[in-house]
Amino acid sequence: MLVVVNPFATTMSDRLKHLVVYALQARYDVTAVETTGRGHAAELARGAAADGFDVVVAFGGDGTVNEAANGLAQTATPLAVLPGGATNVYCRMLGAPIDVVDATQRLLDAAEDWHERRVDLGRIGERWFLFAAGMGLDASVVERVDRHPRLKARWGPWFYAQAAVSTFLADYVRDPPQLEIRADGERLDGVSAFLQVADTYTYFGTRPVQLAAGPTLDSGDLALVVLARARPRDVPSVTVRAIAGAAAMARHRGVTARTGLREVSITSRDGRPVPIQVDGDHIEDAATATVALIPGALRVVA
Repeated sequence: MLVVVNPFATTMSDRLKHLVVYALQARYDVTAVETTGRGHAAELARGAAADGFDVVVAFGGDGTVNEAANGLAQTATPLAVLPGGATNVYCRMLGAPIDVVDATQRLLDAAEDWHERRVDLGRIGERWFLFAAGMGLDASVVERVDRHPRLKARWGPWFYAQAAVSTFLADYVRDPPQLEIRADGERLDGVSAFLQVADTYTYFGTRPVQLAAGPTLDSGDLALVVLARARPRDVPSVTVRAIAGAAAMARHRGVTARTGLREVSITSRDGRPVPIQVDGDHIEDAATATVALIPGALRVVA
C-alpha cells in the first residue's frame, strides 16, 4: 500500500498522519509519502501503478484524491480514500466515512474482505476528474477561495458562498464570459458551464448540492448544466435551488440542463480565457475545452 499524504490538507497534522499509518501497518505493507506541491500526488500514484502496488490511498482533500486518480486512471491499481480535507466530496460519494478514524477502520476491514469496483471518470483536456468540472463562475470562485486558505479552513462553505456572491457581482453582472456549448449536436449559450460525473456536484456543509439528476458513478454518462445569464436578481433563487436538493437548480428559468451525454465542447465566443476547475481545484484559464466521459476508467476500493 502506498499512502499519499497531503501535509497541508485542512484537517491534517503530523500526529494524525503517524497514527493512521501505524494503524494501517497492522494489515498492510505500507509506504507513506508526503506530497511537496501541485502534481506530486499524481506522480506518486503513477509510479506506484508502474511498480505493481496493490492499492494507493489518497489521504487529504479532494484535490489530493483527484491527483491520485489522475495517476491511476486506466491502470490496474485501485484507489482508496481517507478524509483529510474540509469537504471530502469523493469520500462521501463512495460511502466512506468522513471521520478519519472510522475510515481507517473501514480500510483495515477491507483487507479481510477485499472488493473493487470500476467507476467512470470525466476528462477535460489532459486532466481527469472524479465528480465535477466547470468553466466559468464556479472555477472563478474556487480560484478566489484558494487565495485565502485560512479563511477557507475556518469558514468552509460560508466562505465559498460569500466568494460566489462577490465574484458574480464583480465579474459576471457587467461583463460575463460568453460561452458556446455544444452537446449531442445541440448549441447552448451561457455564462458558465457545470459538468457532473455523478449525482452530487459538491456539498454545502453536510447537504449535497445536486445541480442535475441522472448520472451515477458508473452510469457511463455526463450531466451538463448551463447558467444562461448573469442577472443580480437570479442570485438568490439560483442559490436556494442549488442547495435545495433534488436537482432543483436545473428547473430554474435561467438554467439549461442536459443529461445522458458522453462529450461536450465549450468555446469562449470572444476568445477570452475563462477559468476551469476540476473537483474543486482551479487548473487553468482557457478559451476552449473538450469534456469527455470515459466509462470504468478507475478502479476504487468499494
